[in-house]
Amino acid sequence: MAGPTIYDVAAAADVATSTVSRAFSHPTRVSPKTREHVLAVAAELGYRPNPHARALFSGRHHTVAMVVSDITNPHYFELIRGAELRAKASEYTLVLVNAEESPRIEYDQIQRLVSSVDGFVLAASRLPDENLEQIAAQRPVVLMNRELPGLPSVVLDHVQGCRQIVEHLASLGHRHLVYLAGPRNSWMAATRWSALRDAGDDLGVRVERVGPFTPKVSQGGVAADGALNTGATAMVAHNDLLAIGVVQRLTQRGVGVPKDVSVVGFDDIFASALCTPRLTTLGGPHTDVGRAAVEILLDMAAPVREPRTPPRVELPSELVLRDSTGAAPSRTDVAER
Repeated sequence: MAGPTIYDVAAAADVATSTVSRAFSHPTRVSPKTREHVLAVAAELGYRPNPHARALFSGRHHTVAMVVSDITNPHYFELIRGAELRAKASEYTLVLVNAEESPRIEYDQIQRLVSSVDGFVLAASRLPDENLEQIAAQRPVVLMNRELPGLPSVVLDHVQGCRQIVEHLASLGHRHLVYLAGPRNSWMAATRWSALRDAGDDLGVRVERVGPFTPKVSQGGVAADGALNTGATAMVAHNDLLAIGVVQRLTQRGVGVPKDVSVVGFDDIFASALCTPRLTTLGGPHTDVGRAAVEILLDMAAPVREPRTPPRVELPSELVLRDSTGAAPSRTDVAER
């Protein structure tokens, strides 16, 4: 047997159907007395508002989508956790979308969801700028780990973070490092390369780049082989997964870490403290990044909000020192290698 409808509530409360709708979706647009009366009648009848119908009346779905470039990457676990906790606190549902490192899949999935969500949080989006601007014209958008003028963003401070990496390696006597770059269309890969190169110029450390590489353990072997050809005594991988694959390959080739080569990653995923040797890596408050991004998105999706400049939130990064970095080998050792 079908339950009571909004029309049944309106008839029993002796009010218009639109008044019942506003009592549930826009309570400030009806008087407190009327709203209490409508809610009391609805409760007596056992009426529960249909979320799809409520969305038609209010224009809000109480659902936000979070798009990640690769759901298998543990780096996203804490970002997702922070976003989900913040969405839940406001009684929103978080929908998770895996872009599979493909701009085409990312764009297609977003377009399928445009009419069903109140906005998007895009984590490390691989989309071109013009696609991001197009989506932002359709629904509120907040970027994580990427920046684009005119759009709000939440990022870790990778400029200072990369400087911490170079300063750490320089203090150990390294004068030549190589960056194992991430995907060609990754904003973060370009940002890290620029920051490492600038820090190297300031500190008298030669910095070069090889790649791009898909940021997975399976690509670590190719990345390690290419890096060894440079003669660098330190390797900075685009993320921890790639760094772990690099360490595995170096071990297979009889290259000691950190005796012969130091290795650094990014993201501080849980596996970075479990591999051998434990990985030195640049981390940060990833849960707070996810939480802040949804906070901004919910503010943008509010029915009434003051116009303002899109916010840019930058949280501090932190270099976590472990066992994969050590003193630079002597020139003789490098020549023999």
